[in-house]
Formats: sequence, C-alpha cells, structure tokens
Amino acid sequence: MTEASNSMTGAQAMVRSLEAHGVTHIFGLCGDTTLPFYDAMRNLDHGITHVLVRDERHAAYMADGYARVTGRVGVCEGPSGGGATYILPGLIEANESSYAVLAITTDISVGSYGKFPLTEVDQDALMKPLTKFNTVIKRADQIPRMVRQAFRAMTTGRSGAAHLGLPYDILYDPVPSDDVWGDPQHATFPAYRSGPDGQSVQDAAAALLSARQPLVICGGGIVISGAMDELDHLATRLDLAVATSISGKGSLADTHPQSLGVVGSNGGTDETWEMMEAADLVVFMGCRAGSTTTSRWEAPSANTRIIHFDSDPMTIGANYQTEVGVVGDLKLVLTALNRALDAIPDLPTFGAAKHIADIKARKFARFAKLAADEQVPLRPERIIDTLNRLMPDTATVVSDPGTSCPYYNAYSQQKFPGRHYITNRAHGALGYALPAALGAWFGQPDRKVVAMMGDGSFGFSCGELETIRRVGAPITYLVFSNASFGWIKASQHADCDKRYYNVDFERTDHAMIARGFGIRSWRIETAQDLEIALAEAIAAQEPTLLDIVCQPLEKSAAPVRRWMG
Repeated sequence: MTEASNSMTGAQAMVRSLEAHGVTHIFGLCGDTTLPFYDAMRNLDHGITHVLVRDERHAAYMADGYARVTGRVGVCEGPSGGGATYILPGLIEANESSYAVLAITTDISVGSYGKFPLTEVDQDALMKPLTKFNTVIKRADQIPRMVRQAFRAMTTGRSGAAHLGLPYDILYDPVPSDDVWGDPQHATFPAYRSGPDGQSVQDAAAALLSARQPLVICGGGIVISGAMDELDHLATRLDLAVATSISGKGSLADTHPQSLGVVGSNGGTDETWEMMEAADLVVFMGCRAGSTTTSRWEAPSANTRIIHFDSDPMTIGANYQTEVGVVGDLKLVLTALNRALDAIPDLPTFGAAKHIADIKARKFARFAKLAADEQVPLRPERIIDTLNRLMPDTATVVSDPGTSCPYYNAYSQQKFPGRHYITNRAHGALGYALPAALGAWFGQPDRKVVAMMGDGSFGFSCGELETIRRVGAPITYLVFSNASFGWIKASQHADCDKRYYNVDFERTDHAMIARGFGIRSWRIETAQDLEIALAEAIAAQEPTLLDIVCQPLEKSAAPVRRWMG
C-alpha cells in the first residue's frame, strides 16, 4: 500500500500525524515490534529527525529536556516489553513536572494477545497511572484521532505526558489519508489558555495590598506559561520579594533586584529562609507548595495568610488554608492582576529590594569565602563559582538531583529569566542530566549546554556518551566525583547519627571512560586545573567532560536546610 493512494498504512499515518502536529525530533530505540514504524520513517519524505539512543529511559529524558527548553511537545519511542517498562521513569517525571512528553511504544500484534508471545505486557495498565492520556490503539483507523487526542491532552490545562501503544499488526493496516490532520495550536504548550475569574483577581489584589511583608513563591508554572515579563512588571512596580522553588528558577533572573532566589530545604539557605519566616502573606504562583519548597511544611506558619495562583485547581488549598485562590493560566492571571492594580491610585511598595540586597550580600559573602578555599578535594562551592564566571550568560544548565543540585540552586547567577536551568524535581531519578542535556541541545542548538551530575548518576547513564559523540553535540559535562551516593550518605550523617551503610563505591576515572567513547575529557583535582580545563571545555565545539574529585556532601557546608528528618 502506498501513500499516493487514498489511504496509507498505520505506520505511515503515525508519522504523518506527528508531522501534522509540528514534531521535528523523536528520540528512540529500535526493537522487533518497531519494524513497520522505522520503515515508514525511512521511506517517507518528512521533516522529523530520529535520534537513536542506547536506552529507552534516556529517550524519555531527552524528550523531557527538549520540551522544557522549547515549549514544544517532546516525543520518545521504544519497542514492546522491556522498552515499554524502561520508558516509564521519564514519563512520570514529565507528567508530574507538567511538561508535554509523548511516549510511543510499539506492541505485539493484537492477534497474539493472551497467547504468551515474547514481550507481552499490558501496556494500557502499565502507563495509566503515570500519564495524562494513555491508550493502546486496537484499530489502525483510530491512529490519527488518538494522536490528536494525545496532543490535546498534553498541551491544554495543566500540561503533562501521554502514551500511545501501537500493536505491530495494525501498523500495516490501511488508514484513510483524509483522516490525518493536526491542530497547530497543540504543537506547543500551554495551548488554549484559560483566563481567571475576574472577582478572584480583584480579591487577590486587595489581599496582596493589605499585607506588610508579602513574599511571592514561584514554581515551574511561571516559566511554563511564559509569564516572566508579567511577573517582572508586578515585582518591580510593587518592590515585591520573589522567591522560587527549584523548578521555578528562571521566573526572574537571579540578578534581578526583587529576586530572592530558591527557598526551602534544597538550595535554600538560612538567609533566604528569613524572608519566608517573616512573611505575613505568601503568594504561591504555579507552585504546589510541596515538601522541598516549604522545608517539609515547616513554613509558612498557620498564621500566615495564603494566596494561590495556579492553572490546576487541585493544588489550591491542598496543603495550606487559602484566603484567595485564582485558577487560570499564569500569563493571563498576572496580566489581569497587573491590570487590576493599574486602576488603583497611589499603589504602595514593599521595600523588598533593600532587604534582598542585604540577604544576598550575607549569603554570597559566606559563599565567596568557601569558594576561595583551594583545599583538596575541591569544595563544590569552588566548582559553582568557576562555572558562574566562565559560562556564557545565555547557557542552559542541567543538573541531576544529587551533589550539584543544592549548590547551583543556592548560588547560581543566571542573568536572564526563562528556562536556563533544568533538573528533575518531581521524582529525582539519578541519570537524568546526561541525556536531558542532549534533548535541550537539540531544542536550542545555538545555546551552550552544561550538565552536572554526581558519579552515582554517571553510572546510570554513561552509555549515552556514544550517542552524544555520534551526533557531535558540544555539551560540557561536569561529574562531581565523591565515590558515594552522596545525598543518601549525607542523610545518614544527619539523620542516622553517622551510621553509614552501603552508600560507598570504588572511585572511578570517569574521564578515562569518556575518552573511551571519544569524548574530550579531563581529570580534575586542583582549582588551577579546574579553571584551565573548564575554560577549554566551554569553548570547545565538541562534547567535553570534566571528572572533578570533590568534597563529599557529608563533610560539606551544603545549602540543605533539611535532609530527611
């Protein structure tokens, strides 16, 4: 069957449906059940680049990184059986982080269900709890409609992940060509934005202006919505303090006068926590007020008034009694709030910039002292300070949730708002940064990408160094090497009275491993070597990796207010 007739195969319909939704990249791994899909990808003339990966987990993480920097749907694919199970971690991370990622898994033939064929698994049941939309398609003529439904679900309301299962036999069955089309609005997210109720905006404005020391805490919703300019206008006109969760970094530039920085147990510091404790009103914006941002709900206190803006009504009032809840897309909500404030004469200002300047001066004075220390092993502060000085202002930084995460959260100096920092905060799986950085590079190849990870994370994902070398992505990787699963060891130090158990492993020469994959690499043990090598690596037009022997977390002054206790 050829596409030139009035119908096409199911596999061809899948490719054309993706193309109709503006898909330009697919990250995936081949398998027996993908034969017809790959054949259609090879034989059709389309504008989609397929990136062959070495592990389906990493395909999903690449799609996630791509979606975060572009605001477009990230697409990954894998075969039946193990491919479907391996792709799960990336799907749940994207879904819980509100990023639009589509996983396509091929499957055994419908005709062989229940006959104990190789790789049989109930993909429908497997994916249902982890996605916003999920189906295993049983008829080829349903493919175009199900693709449209998946894109509609991923990009509207609170964006999230979707899964489509494609049984082997239906990929050969006919699909009418006229059925294949896509809504261009669903190529990006958020699509079909919903505005807030006018009265709730008026109530929020009145509550905000009645406060003495309000604090805004932004989650990932501000950046996902692209509401950075509207937030800047609000914060500047009222001289209003703006803090963020880890996912909310980029809501304002780190250097903005009203930007307090990250608050909470990971990357928050005693200095930034002062404003959280002093606030008489907290405004959560696109933030779920979860355990990390609130230091396990230590603050705000029961006496603190709460306003909550979010596109998802289920987050409002979930953890704190809320005085005013405003439901809507954050860009539209903040536009409406600024408009409501325009109508009020003699607006007050809250004097936040002066307090924030004092807080930052104290925080960074302490940081500078630690960063200047040339002890061996190197302090993580020294690594972050060197990165801050040498990295281009427009770079994208990707971090695994281990050693690098709290230090960069606390001490980064990013000069632009927007998605310049990526980390997987919903579930915090190790092995994320190495592949997600490649997805981010494919999404914005004109930006320098720097990815940081611990040596534990490196072991999860180092096989993708072959992929990175093959595509020639000029990403710079930093491995914080302390020969342990550092976060858990530090937690055992703090919460188990230093009773360490099964958290240490042999020190590995990660630079030598990377060189085996053809990656230009350095083994770093001194501050002088770090300065020289990092400058070379960032300037290189090829993949690079620095294996940095650094101070272990349990012996450090990590900006972590609370481990597990």
